[in-house]
Amino acid sequence: MLIAAALLMVAIATEVAATAALPRAEGFTNPGWTAVVVAGYALSIWLLTVVVKEIPVSVTYAIWAGLGTAAIAVIGVVFLDEPVNPAKIAAIALIIAGVVLLNAQTSH
Repeated sequence: MLIAAALLMVAIATEVAATAALPRAEGFTNPGWTAVVVAGYALSIWLLTVVVKEIPVSVTYAIWAGLGTAAIAVIGVVFLDEPVNPAKIAAIALIIAGVVLLNAQTSH
C-alpha cells in the first residue's frame, strides 16, 4: 500500500508537470514540448493503472484529480503568472479538504 501511495504521488507530479508544460507546446506545434506533454500524460496514466491494483479506483482517481487540480492551480499562480483571488484560494482549500476527508473515510 505504501508503494502504491508513493506511485500515486509520482503519477500526480508527472501529470502536473505535463499540464504545466502545455503552454510551451503552443497548441502542439512545438514538437519538443509536445513530446514532453504526451509522454508525461502517458506515464501518469500508466502509473495510475499500477496504483489501482492496490488502491480502489474511486479513491485513486479522487486523490489524483483533486491534488493535481490544486497543484496546477498553485503552479499557475506562482510560475505561470495567473491571477489569484480569495475565491481561487478558497476553492483550492476545499479541494484539499475533500481529498483529506475522502482519505479519512476510506482508511477506516
